[in-house]
Amino acid sequence: MRILIAGITYAPARNGQAVFTANLAEGLTRLGHTVKVIFDSYEGKSFKRMLNGVEIEGLPTLDLTWFDPLAHVALLPFRDVKRSFNEFKPEIVHIQDHYPVSRAALRLAREQGIRVLGSNHFMPENIAQIAPSLAAAGPVFKRVMWLWMLDVFKRVDAATAQSKAAADLTRAQGLNVPLTTISCGIDLNRFHPIPNIDRRKYLTRYGLNPDKKVFLFIGRVDTEKRIDVLLQAMRLVQRDDIQLGISGRGHALQHLRQLKETLQLGERVIFTDFIPSEDLPALLNSADVFSMPSEAELLSIATLEALACAKPVLLADAVALPEWVRPGVNGYLFKPGDAQDAARQMELLAEQAERWPSMGQVSLEIACGHGLEDIVRKFVTLYEGLPVTRPLSQASGSMVTHAVKPR
Repeated sequence: MRILIAGITYAPARNGQAVFTANLAEGLTRLGHTVKVIFDSYEGKSFKRMLNGVEIEGLPTLDLTWFDPLAHVALLPFRDVKRSFNEFKPEIVHIQDHYPVSRAALRLAREQGIRVLGSNHFMPENIAQIAPSLAAAGPVFKRVMWLWMLDVFKRVDAATAQSKAAADLTRAQGLNVPLTTISCGIDLNRFHPIPNIDRRKYLTRYGLNPDKKVFLFIGRVDTEKRIDVLLQAMRLVQRDDIQLGISGRGHALQHLRQLKETLQLGERVIFTDFIPSEDLPALLNSADVFSMPSEAELLSIATLEALACAKPVLLADAVALPEWVRPGVNGYLFKPGDAQDAARQMELLAEQAERWPSMGQVSLEIACGHGLEDIVRKFVTLYEGLPVTRPLSQASGSMVTHAVKPR
């Protein structure tokens, strides 16, 4: 199949959508499919290149980094998307969001009778941090943001959600197209337990103390991740043998550094900055406990990667995160936004260090159900089962579909 994937982001970006899209695209090429990805250029200008067997095209963007440090947005991409369509001639279009490039791809697919699958990675909380004055409207802001997403996803042939919680949340907003729950998957060839890891080497490389019980967060350092809760928890923790590592970059980094100083946490909290991709598996293996305090996770690839490295976890009891925890068996949940509860669970885990290996084995069992190769095959089956759509020009202005059997 010739599969065109469209979205706002792609590797080497490390947000969940970019990681998933790259993993899917490369997995599809390994199965013999021809894949092209179009997205908002992180270089500002347009470019085309081959990356790990995938044809990628960054479309020209407007530089909005004065407003948002990571913002390059293709505001009027239809002409570029149409050219890309005509060059590639896709059989399947898979959109990853509801932003301009995906909207243009959906419109062209509808016009040409090309089957469309949509995978939603969006929650209103993702926008709130860059539009705080709008987010202040609370429920009204959230509803408008969901309607913005639904305006695109109500027109796809089928959609996917990456967890049960994500599926339930999306259906609750009113999406009524066929919806399948499929994990984003993780590369179990990269993320797995590493026997006899030189823990001291990798922790000291990033300023962490191997003589402490290291709780580690890895991900975007943005407001909706609620890393502030972990810092507040560290102020309350009564043990001096726990150290918290914060790994990543994002909008909230400077604020959190200031919060650390205000709380006088010193060496109890270490900001490691960005971790190169090649070091991620080793660092996860070297840490003792992985923690994700976010209240806006539709899956959390970072958490799944930690599970695959056989780590106990400390997670917020919010959205999809409870799906990865068997409380008291492979970790604990804490009340979202509750630093006092997070501190209690931290101390409880620290007291159970002798159980960490057995906890880690349960984490590993959970992660093994999310292997990337199986996930990619599930997407291929979905593509093949999408209904054939007659082009608008042949349907007198209305869409006519009929189902086809998977090959």
